[in-house]
Amino acid sequence: MSVAEIGLSSGIKGLDRVLKGVLSGDNIVWRVDSVEDYQELVTPYCEAAVRNGRKLVYFRFAHHQPLVSENMGAAVHELDPLEGFENFIARIHAVIEQSGTGAFYVFDCLSRLAVDWYSDQMLGNFFMLTCPYLFDLETVAYFGIYRNYHTALALEPIQTTTQLFIDVYRHKEQLYVRPIKVQHRYSPTMNMLHVRNGEEFAPVMYSAVISEILTSARWSGLHSDSSTGFWESAFLKAHELLKSGEYRPDLPEKGKELYEKLVRMIISRDVEMGRLIARYLTMQDILYIRKRLIGSGLIGGKTVGMLLACAILKRSDPSFDELLEAQDSFFIGSDVFFTFLVRNGIWWVRQNQRSSERFMNGAEQARRRIITGEFPPYIMKQFDEMLDYFGQSSFIVRSSSLLEDNYGNSFAGKYESVFCVNQGPRERRMQDFLAAVKRIYASSMSEQALQYRARRGLLDKDEQMALLVMRVSGNMHGRNFYPDMAGVGFSFNPYAWHESINPVAGVIRLVFGLGTRAVDRTDDDYTRIVALNEPDKRPETNFGEVAQYAQRRVDYLDLEANQLVSEYFNDLVKDTDFQALDMVSATDPASSRSAAGYRILTFDRLLRQTPFVQDMRKILSTLEAAYKHPVDIEFTANFIDGERYRINLLQCRPLQVQGAETIQLPEVQVARDAMILEARGAVIGQSRVVSIDRFIYVHPGRYGELPVNARFEIARLIGDLNRVSRRNGERVTMAIGPGRWGTSTPSLGIPVSFSDINTVSIVCEVVTMHENLIPDVSLGTHFLNELVEMEMLYLALFPDRGENYLNTGFFETAQNRLLSILPAAEKWLDCLRVVEVADISGGMPVKLIADAVNQRVRCYLES
Repeated sequence: MSVAEIGLSSGIKGLDRVLKGVLSGDNIVWRVDSVEDYQELVTPYCEAAVRNGRKLVYFRFAHHQPLVSENMGAAVHELDPLEGFENFIARIHAVIEQSGTGAFYVFDCLSRLAVDWYSDQMLGNFFMLTCPYLFDLETVAYFGIYRNYHTALALEPIQTTTQLFIDVYRHKEQLYVRPIKVQHRYSPTMNMLHVRNGEEFAPVMYSAVISEILTSARWSGLHSDSSTGFWESAFLKAHELLKSGEYRPDLPEKGKELYEKLVRMIISRDVEMGRLIARYLTMQDILYIRKRLIGSGLIGGKTVGMLLACAILKRSDPSFDELLEAQDSFFIGSDVFFTFLVRNGIWWVRQNQRSSERFMNGAEQARRRIITGEFPPYIMKQFDEMLDYFGQSSFIVRSSSLLEDNYGNSFAGKYESVFCVNQGPRERRMQDFLAAVKRIYASSMSEQALQYRARRGLLDKDEQMALLVMRVSGNMHGRNFYPDMAGVGFSFNPYAWHESINPVAGVIRLVFGLGTRAVDRTDDDYTRIVALNEPDKRPETNFGEVAQYAQRRVDYLDLEANQLVSEYFNDLVKDTDFQALDMVSATDPASSRSAAGYRILTFDRLLRQTPFVQDMRKILSTLEAAYKHPVDIEFTANFIDGERYRINLLQCRPLQVQGAETIQLPEVQVARDAMILEARGAVIGQSRVVSIDRFIYVHPGRYGELPVNARFEIARLIGDLNRVSRRNGERVTMAIGPGRWGTSTPSLGIPVSFSDINTVSIVCEVVTMHENLIPDVSLGTHFLNELVEMEMLYLALFPDRGENYLNTGFFETAQNRLLSILPAAEKWLDCLRVVEVADISGGMPVKLIADAVNQRVRCYLES
């Protein structure tokens, strides 16, 4: 049976003979100089497919003239590569799956994808994912690419993966083909140059003719991997334009269009961020970023926020040049992440995560493959150069995904950051670094990150993981390395605990040592909260309370142990020559330990005798003015001598809470027997008036009697209640429980994760479990950021303080609906209570009035 009889043909009999037939599963790549040459091969192929009863599918995405029309009998699918790599490939694969086995395909010239994705690497990834899929379905597919247009990053994966790779030449109006790769077929003349004459292709036998044709073509040379390609040529053009002195950022023909292209290539494609970038980042800035970029692709949201914040400050006031530490970070491009997934067989699990029904399927298997995966040699070479640059200086690898830290999506704490102490033999240091990169890549598929994306409708968005590799800011003290100060700052203060505090002046949360104690919730320690218009105003009322609620432990890098550790502050500094000890700490005159040199971290002299408060306030207000939106930052600071310091800005992003708006709250008189709870002293979130539909109440006394494993069971049941609430739609739920919600230490509270309470509207911590618990310690942590971002209200209730009241009788006598929701929870009826407001006698509604400015909350039965 002939090839034509089974419907597999190129449509040109002579070409079929040259190739020894077209086989099921063939992917055929034509390397051409023009789309017209590609068209000459596509048209007979399509006509033969339709004539032989084959389903013909055309993917239209390039700017050249259409190759196929519906009139030819083809199903035409128009696609936009600018929607992003993930969306583009998902749509193509969906069509392929729907078309089934044996279909014939035509793709527009693939070179356009490298233009729209600004990356040969991603074009190679696209082909590696699509070609095997087509092969498995026994299809035949035509692809075109332009000659001398791509680097080896595209050509090598295409040539390795495809079944046929054929060069096409046009010389003196005649068409020539030369098969470079033909899989599973051979003939003595197959790889020779062939000339078309009607339906026939004949081998060219004369060396003079062959050399004339090949030398007339634009040959890329032996070292095709050294070609500048689309990506690098754009940056070379920018260098030349700057060097010539003709660059004009306001004129499209003098560099404006080139600048905008480079921004889209490596900085951001987000429209809102784009306006800020155009205002503050120069062409020189972009070329500097490119110089420190590993791989290709975008640098991600966290990196953009950090670089943009530094540029905003320095352009607004030259004095910031002296105040801010210089940045010498490296950036691992987002294309490296996708390339890693494709080359290590992880991509298809990633595609499951676009579906809200199956986004957790295979995630654990994918994380295991990430840990054992390998990077391409050209990326490893760049990793080597980066490691040599840092020497044995410690650095941190931080996530910087495309969606991270943009307007509306902070991803606070969802993706990991990993310290590399960077000590020991070079091989070990490289292995530690690779492990850090893979750990962050794996965190992109963690349940926490995927649940966050699902909640915010981001599962189908083009989310790629870039990385930021930053030198750890700090000083060496013997074998230990740490910054003198670190913290987080908000340009708007959501926790104004005194009427004299102005929320728009901002607030910082300050720690000694590494900033992990400021951004990660630490259940056994405290931080210094500084209202920037009232830095001396503290929630504590006397030095005894100051000492009780001061930071005790410090996170730092132990260079000899090659790891991140923590130690008590006094033990850490007792044998060091830390010059600024008096700037950050004080002795307690009432303590007998003071004579032995025992010190309390207060930061009082720093705040009173240096311009640190004014500097931080200026930084936050300048950034907020530029963003036209409240911001939050992470920073470190190090003393140059006993008093002068430099600040290192690590991160800046839009603050996800609007809380600056004020609303008119009603003045109501509430009878004591109608009051359910009243709290004064710690309220975070926007002022509001809401009607409560449901209470989840954890009985403080009975919970306090439970063993640790039983407390985890209570947390699990709360998570189950939360998932039922998510299915049942919108309800205003208030959760009340002893100690800290979200603690990792059950002795200090309720060990839920945020996903266990993400449908709750109001969270109340009853401070009864432990005398040292104060709720303001959580300000600025990832857990509190999630509450704030979801516009939840957080409050703390101190039963033993004035103006605080909890009507425990209301919850203990109300009908408990726990079993109607979770029938297997009978064992926990006394400890965990679910109160539906609709069950309350008389149908009285329950109102909650939260006054964030005056730090007061009242919840009561409305008559």
